[in-house]
Amino acid sequence: MNPIALSQGIHVEHLLYSIDRIRWAGLPAGESDQVRLRLESLAARFPGPAHPRLMTLANVGGKADIGFILFHATLDGLSTLHRDLEACFPPGTLVPVFSYLSVTELPEYVPTEDDLRRYLETAEPRHTPDSPEFEQALEAAKKRNESQKFYRLNPELQDDWSIVCFYPMSKKRSGGDNWYMLDFAARKALMGTHARTGRKYAGKISQLITGSTGLDNWEWCVTLLAHRLDDVKGIVYEMRFDEVTARYGDFGPFYVNLRLQPTALW
Repeated sequence: MNPIALSQGIHVEHLLYSIDRIRWAGLPAGESDQVRLRLESLAARFPGPAHPRLMTLANVGGKADIGFILFHATLDGLSTLHRDLEACFPPGTLVPVFSYLSVTELPEYVPTEDDLRRYLETAEPRHTPDSPEFEQALEAAKKRNESQKFYRLNPELQDDWSIVCFYPMSKKRSGGDNWYMLDFAARKALMGTHARTGRKYAGKISQLITGSTGLDNWEWCVTLLAHRLDDVKGIVYEMRFDEVTARYGDFGPFYVNLRLQPTALW
């Protein structure tokens, strides 16, 4: 089979499992250590921060026991990594709880050069349009914009974020609250307000938003990385007051996890 790649971006899969404790308790002596060693070996082959990658998690709250996030440039590579992961465990000991397939993507609302110019004309410190200082600031803004686009498509989630919360979501399509009936300018303005709320949590929250329209039951998967749980609570609460969420947001279950290497999982 030829590798099945995207035109841009990579594939992402979120997985949660519970452990069948009766089957686990009945494993032969030493088998638990062998499982850990197999998982350690697999994780060591795909350590990140870029793809391909296997991230190991401990679920908090009782919805599951352990979790994983898989990153791969090709769909067949992602599928193989998923099967190799499950093969680390004896049959029947892993009970699937949640799986979600999505891909990294650029949003429709990435700032254009005209957007950047308008922003610099009103932002502090202000520069006279077309002055050398303005052109310098514009070039710096364009570089930041290109860097953000690259890492949106090719995420590198650093290991110092110890909390990983993820949840699926969609935009409403009901009656007068149909996101997809709004024109582009209205959607872009609403998302701009939403983004400004998110920027208030810079340094406290790192986020990965992946698209899943036509791939899974929801339209996006939002992954929030944090150092403290109250920052997760804070950003989600504040964003509820943005019209884009208050009026048009639909949310699935939230899963809170600790980011742990296999040894710490055991």
